[in-house]
Amino acid sequence: MLPAFLQTPAALVLLAGGIIACFAGYRVFRIVLGIYGFILGALFASSAMGTEHTLWMIGAALAGGIVGALILIAAYFVGVALVGAGIGALAASLIWAALGREPHAAVVIIFAIAGALGALALQRYVIVGATAFGGAWTMIVGALALMGNRLAVDAAARNNVWLAYPMHPAPGQQWVVVVWLVLGLVGTIVQLSVTAKGR
Repeated sequence: MLPAFLQTPAALVLLAGGIIACFAGYRVFRIVLGIYGFILGALFASSAMGTEHTLWMIGAALAGGIVGALILIAAYFVGVALVGAGIGALAASLIWAALGREPHAAVVIIFAIAGALGALALQRYVIVGATAFGGAWTMIVGALALMGNRLAVDAAARNNVWLAYPMHPAPGQQWVVVVWLVLGLVGTIVQLSVTAKGR
């Protein structure tokens, strides 16, 4: 969890990045890859540091974020394949969750490979869909953080960060999934009809 003085700026970055990704993700895909690479790198690096060492945690988050952004920007096609692999792994998890079970690792790997190959074959549509829905979720996380959502704050304080999982919101927060799906669909339509048209 970030120190209190960084929570509002981080929420603003998430909200702005989410808006850009949701409604113009295909047009600025390399920038979106950089934003998400930074977020993932910062989350990964800062999770290795204890919260009692604020300066070290901030340094690790910045360094991890920069490395993550550079990796995804430099690896455009790898980024597309990773998006597809992530969608494939998410699909496996959702299907098995609907059956009330956990998918076997081999199943997740097969779905991830299929997703990566599909993403490379249908790049434009995968990028539009992934950036629209990923951006919509990032917008929601940023907006909830800015509004000081009590459940979000409590979840983060207990290291039970439900905000990272769109299909498993906190109890009483099922409306978040509906808002996410609506925003993702609107973002997809906007990109296909306006921002990604003709590219």
